[in-house]
Amino acid sequence: MKNIVKGLAMVALVFMASCASQPSLQEYYVDNMENPNFIALDIPVSILKMEEVELTNVQREAVESLRKFNLLAFKKTSENVAEYKMEKAKVKEILKNEDFVELMKINSQYGKGVIKYLGEDDAIDEVIIYGDSKEQGFALVRVLGKNMNPAHIVQLMQAIQKSEYKGEGLGEIGKFLKG
Repeated sequence: MKNIVKGLAMVALVFMASCASQPSLQEYYVDNMENPNFIALDIPVSILKMEEVELTNVQREAVESLRKFNLLAFKKTSENVAEYKMEKAKVKEILKNEDFVELMKINSQYGKGVIKYLGEDDAIDEVIIYGDSKEQGFALVRVLGKNMNPAHIVQLMQAIQKSEYKGEGLGEIGKFLKG
């Protein structure tokens, strides 16, 4: 009986250690929401004002599959360069998790990034957009929805372009994202 209890205790310790070794993206968000180097914002889909835009049926379906956006941005300054490098490494390590499926890489004049998702190919639960700039810092956007699919991402981007949304209502993070 003692051996069984010892065995179960060891299994529990190993399980807890493996779970604690790498935080989830959601845990990372929660852990850094109060950090003064970060800007955090939960945004409802309604902020995009898509009901005022003429959309195709596919674009409307893409918009309706969204629930909300979680934004977390690290604003780099001359005083926090070491923390920026450390936090950037943490995020990249989290995004290496095999549960995240890479959809596309981004390389623009503003910096580099990646779009990944969690879920099945035809029923995505979460899209993660990560981008970093050596001058500005980095940003993580969690797009939460229900039964999104990869085609929805492209349609959603086209719909947002049609809306001519300029970041109204985003406050400080809107200025950060614009550079």
